[in-house]
This record gives sequence, structure tokens and C-alpha cells, in this order.
Amino acid sequence: MSVHQILPFLSTAVMAAFVAAVFRRYAERRGAHLLLWGIGLTMFGLGSFAEAYLAVGWNPWIFRAWYLFGAALNAAWLGQGTVYLLVRRREVAHALLAVLILGSLFAGYLMLTTPLDSSAYTPARPISEQYRAIMPSRAPVRLTTPFFNVYGLITLVGGALYSAYLLWRRQTFPQRVVGNILIAAGALSVAAASTLTRLGAGQYLYLGELLAAALMFAGFLLATQRPAVSTAAQGAGR
Repeated sequence: MSVHQILPFLSTAVMAAFVAAVFRRYAERRGAHLLLWGIGLTMFGLGSFAEAYLAVGWNPWIFRAWYLFGAALNAAWLGQGTVYLLVRRREVAHALLAVLILGSLFAGYLMLTTPLDSSAYTPARPISEQYRAIMPSRAPVRLTTPFFNVYGLITLVGGALYSAYLLWRRQTFPQRVVGNILIAAGALSVAAASTLTRLGAGQYLYLGELLAAALMFAGFLLATQRPAVSTAAQGAGR
């Protein structure tokens, strides 16, 4: 198997473990932010799975899922989870979520109605290098992706760095500071790879996605790790 066939399978495996960990925490603690993170990560995983599928064969519905969930929506839904975590005014978070849901439904409609040229597909190249030939150059759905991605980048990266700053200023839970920095780094890596893809350098997308999945998963595990309790503290609490 070639590299462009292996990397999406690895990203899918990492994202499957990541999604399971987030939904497990949601089942234990609830919280709208965890639910939205889980939805966004599921979209990320579906995009990676679609890349793995399209590395060996063609399916128009898999391609539509790849573009909609992998290229357009997942960053915004992840960022919306961070909005619910950090924004205290729930009416603001609810309003942004309503706009995101409507925008996602509109993007889904545009993707479903976009004509595809299957004759341009070849399994010899990553789908990120050939999607321009498969989709019309002026497909309306392509105009929506920058809005979703910019919103996701600002809220996810900005929220993670802001959380890291607050924790660092309080000088508490240093592992959570590192965890939030890793989450921000992972989001930036996939954002950079996506930008390169839009500029025509799609060969870096799969590596960027795998790096993003690994960094964000490691960051989530650190940020949600329970602080160690010293033996003296345990004895004092008895």
C-alpha cells in the first residue's frame, strides 16, 4: 500500500479512539461542549474514513461525505464545543449554534446537488489532489468552506490558547496547560494542511490530519487528566 492509502487508515483509527474517549466522558459528566466536540470529531473521523475508502475505490456518496464532513464542517463544530465551554452567556452560544446548524444544513444541500465528474477520479492519487477536477470549479459549496474553517480555527485554537493562558496564570494543573497547547497545535496543523490543499498542494493533507488527530487526542487526555494527589494529602483527608 502507498503512503496516501496508509495515512487515512491511521487517522481513522486514532479518531475512532478519540471519539470513544470524548463520548465516554460525555456519558460520565454531560456538558454541551463534550457533545459538540464528539460530533465534530465524528465528522473528522468520517472524513478520514472517506479518504481511506477513496484511496482504493470510487463512490460519489463517500466523496460527498469527505468534502462535507472532512473539508467543510468538522472544524466549526469542534470550535462550537469550545464556545460552549468558555462563553458564559448561554444565549450567545445558543445563537451561534443555531446559525451553525442552519449553515451546515445549507452546505449539505449544496453538496448533495453538486454534480461530480467521476471520470476524473483515479486511485493512484490522493483525493485531496484531484477533487478540483471532480467538482465544478465554481461549485457553491466550495464558497462555504472558508467561513466554517475560519470560525472553527478562531474558536478552537483561540479557545485552547485562552484556556492554557488562564491555567498558566493561576499556576495550577500544568498538564492541562500543555494539553490545551497540544490541542491548539493540532488544530493549527490541520488548518495549515487544509490551506495548502486549497492552494494546490494536497499531498500534505493526510499527514497534517494524522498529526492533528494525534496532537489533539494527546492534548485532550492531558487536559482531562485527574491531578495526582500526594500521599500526605491523602493522609490528611482520612
